[in-house]
Parts: sequence; structure tokens; C-alpha cells
Amino acid sequence: MKVADFVRILGADFYTGVPDSQLKALCDYLMQTYGIDRRHHIIAANEGNCTALAAGYHLATGRVPVVYMQNSGEGNIINPAASLLNDRVYAIPMVFVIGWRGEPGVHDEPQHIYQGAVTLKLLEEMDIRYFVIGKETAADALCAVMEEFRSVLAAGKQVAFVIRKGALTDAPAVTYQNGNPMSREEIIRHITAVSGSDPVVSTTGKASRELFEIREANGQSHKYDFLTVGSMGHASSIALGIALHMPEQKIWCVDGDGAALMHMGAMAVNGAMKPQNLVHLIINNGAHETVGGMPTAAGQIDLTAIAAACGYPYAVCVDTFDALDRELQAARSRDALTLIEVKCAIGARGDLGRPTTTALENKQNFMGYLAAL
Repeated sequence: MKVADFVRILGADFYTGVPDSQLKALCDYLMQTYGIDRRHHIIAANEGNCTALAAGYHLATGRVPVVYMQNSGEGNIINPAASLLNDRVYAIPMVFVIGWRGEPGVHDEPQHIYQGAVTLKLLEEMDIRYFVIGKETAADALCAVMEEFRSVLAAGKQVAFVIRKGALTDAPAVTYQNGNPMSREEIIRHITAVSGSDPVVSTTGKASRELFEIREANGQSHKYDFLTVGSMGHASSIALGIALHMPEQKIWCVDGDGAALMHMGAMAVNGAMKPQNLVHLIINNGAHETVGGMPTAAGQIDLTAIAAACGYPYAVCVDTFDALDRELQAARSRDALTLIEVKCAIGARGDLGRPTTTALENKQNFMGYLAAL
């Protein structure tokens, strides 16, 4: 189905969401049509944030908003869907557009397998009517479903369109870039050169994929790294849990701007705990690059000031490799919680691979290494 037809049939004038590669056609269409626009389109920090933002739109206008997300974000909407939107509470109508990663029978990455299996079940448990859109879905069929859904929405309920891989087509060509010169892969290469044999926790997306390939290229073991291939936004909390219970061991966290934004409250907890052995690196390209390059709010905020306000004793931003290397070396010898924000370009190698070990193997090798330290 052409994405322009999909948007026309939904008939909404306000969209908010967290980008997903399965929904790239929709995201690119919205970016070309609206960009980031406070009245029509906002990319939010996480899916619960989107849902509450959309609820505010409905309260102000009486109209029905659209919230888009990857199915991994269903967990983030359960609380507002159950305790805010539900027709036994405030009866706020909403249309969810959900990219179906890990659909049963369709090959996908391990972090999507269970989530894909329970995607429809979670919607059923939340009393959200849904319709699955595939490559074969015709515009006429969608019109009929949307007409049926209008009565559901009028009753203060929510509906969802679950989007299969390749279902939305004819996306406009949108280029995402910034003026930062450093590539993320080279930044991670510099980090591993300094972290040595210290444990590293890396965030979801291309950062973990690049870290894995750097270890391969260097002939190094993967036991040093915990690759947080799912659970976006929680890498620094995982690293905190390790750091607090291994206080004599330096722990490095390689985070991303979109991930850090998704659960920014983690920075407050990090700052309150002040583990002297944790180095938190946020590689900031101002984009959800792994799922297509759509912008995050991190390009317009001061992450180091936020870290300082959260209680990090030391926080710095760098935008050159010379500055990065100086700060990495200083962090290695500093006995204080440290945040290093690294300004980064958008883009990755076209032949970037994926980890060849399973998630369980990664955990077992990493735990074995930690136990031996």
C-alpha cells in the first residue's frame, strides 16, 4: 500500500511516535510533509511519552491522534493505555500504528522473536482492536476497516494498525545528516583502544553491531562486552548495576542519544548513586539512525548540563578525536562517575554485519569474564 494512501485513509492531522525501520515509509512521509512541527508531528522520547502527548492533543482539540512505534514499544504504552486512555478511565480515543518486528514465521533478530509472538496478544489484553496490514492489503479494504473503527474511536476506545514488513511503499526520498565529522564506528574503535580489557555495556542498534565487528577485526574476545541488543534505553542502568557490585573494576557504557532520551530518568539514578568506576559515553548524532535516521531531540539539548544537574561529578562534550582521546584517558584514571558526550555523524557502513553469537552466549561469556575478574 502506498504510504500516502495510508495517511489519507487515517485522516488524522497529528502524529507522534518513536521511529521504526518497519515504518520508515511513514516516518519519511511525515518528515517530508511536516518535518518536526508542534501542531502536526513530534518525535517523542519513548512510546509512553507519545501516548500521553497524543492524549493532550485530544483533550485540547477533541480530535483523534495517531501514535506510531515499533512493537517493542508496546511495553511502554501499557501503563497509559490501561490507566489513562481506557474507556473505564478517561476514554481517550487513539490510533496506534505498530511495526511488527519478529512476526512469527518471518526471520528477524533474537530481541524481536518473543515480542513479535506476543504483539497481537498484548493488544487484545489492552482491549485495543487491531487490523494487520500486509503487502496485499488494498486501499479499499483499509477504508472499510477505518470506517468500522470510527465507531470504536467514538466510544472512547483505541485501535491499532499492525504493519508487516514491506507493507507501506512509495516512501519519499529524505536525507538525514548533520555537520559532525566523526563516525560512530571510529568513535567506538577509540573507546575500545582505551577501555582495553575492561567490561563494556553497549546500547541497542548499530553501536553494538559495530562493537562486535571491531572486536572481530582486532582478533579480540567478545567476552568483554554485553551487547544490549534490545531493551532500548536501559544500557546505562545495566552498567550501573554491574558497577555498583564490582566497585574496583572500571565499567564503560556506550550509549546513544535516542536511547539516553528514552529513559533519561536513569541518569538521575546514576547521579544519585555516583559509582566512581562508571564511564557513561553518549554518542550523539541527533538521530534514530538504526531505524532510518529520523531526528531526536538530543540535537537541541545540553546533555552535559543535564548530567551535571543529575549529579554526575564530571561531564564533558567532545567533537574531535583528539579531545575524545584526552577525555577517555582521563576517565580511565578518574575515580568519579563520568559522562562523555561525543558528537557524531549520521551514517554507517553499508556492509555492517550483525553479531554471530546468540544473546544467551553473549550473556554467558560476559558473566564468565566478570566472575574471573
